[in-house]
Amino acid sequence: MGEIVNVVVAVAVIVLVVRWAASSGKDASGAPSPSSVLGFRPRNVTNEMVDAVHNMFPDIPKDNIRFDLLRTGDTQLTSTKILERGFLPAPPPAYYTIYPRSADTPAPAQPAATPAAGPSKPKQPANLLTRYHLESRAASTGVSVAASPEQAGGKAVWEDTAEKREASLRERKAQMILAARERMRAQREKETARTV
Repeated sequence: MGEIVNVVVAVAVIVLVVRWAASSGKDASGAPSPSSVLGFRPRNVTNEMVDAVHNMFPDIPKDNIRFDLLRTGDTQLTSTKILERGFLPAPPPAYYTIYPRSADTPAPAQPAATPAAGPSKPKQPANLLTRYHLESRAASTGVSVAASPEQAGGKAVWEDTAEKREASLRERKAQMILAARERMRAQREKETARTV
């Protein structure tokens, strides 16, 4: 009879341990706990903490900031990481099961949507030709394809006035852009000739 009691107690203990182990990854609502999904115990992060870092670094997505703050719990440490690396890694896909993507519009689109926010930046041209107004010169370029960047830009000569130096620099930039365009065009022609 003593052995039967021992077996019943052992089975009860095993059942309790299995139930405890199976439910430790879930909270009371049945959803997985953040620590089991993320692989670390997340710190308490407020929206003010995320906004403080995002205001300093508006080009970093809020989800990246929140994920790093969940790890560190410190806005200063997260800011230091951004300054040292220049970026924050994107959160893993499991992060979005617990913290769904924010429905906010991206930060760059907000100033364009609100005209009262101040003057918006003019849109950058799509390529270097339009940026430096070289469309007319691109059609009638006479730059040698084999020209090196030094030959394409010409030799720098120290001019007497700042205006002449600026004009010289502008002209050398234009020559280098046109030479690079010609080299790219020649390279594409070689590649198409190989494939044909």
